[in-house]
Amino acid sequence: QVQLVESGGGLVHAGGSLRLSCAASQRTVSNYPMGWFRQAPGKEREFVARIDWIGSSPYYADSVKGRFTISGDYAKSTVYLQMHSLKPEDTAVYFCAARIDIATMTPRYWGQGTQVTVSS
Repeated sequence: QVQLVESGGGLVHAGGSLRLSCAASQRTVSNYPMGWFRQAPGKEREFVARIDWIGSSPYYADSVKGRFTISGDYAKSTVYLQMHSLKPEDTAVYFCAARIDIATMTPRYWGQGTQVTVSS
């Protein structure tokens, strides 16, 4: 069973930055797209960013383009989400996702989630 371990969440003021990390327990996880989703209180989980590793550019939700950057270490099956210019509406639990089906945007594996809170 693949495990995804996230870290880096916390409390930050609006305009601040945070960096999330996610490490997969199996090396083969990075043979498939990995990424991040988030879920705000009372809302559905939504896509944030995806990295396909080879041959294509990262993909972002419109709401985070220009502010968030996804990157990763392919050999370590680790992904990062660098978040700048954070807004209160970015407050959510952020989930690492692995083996994302690009057609349906459905991951096979989820992390446990890490809380990001942006104060105004």
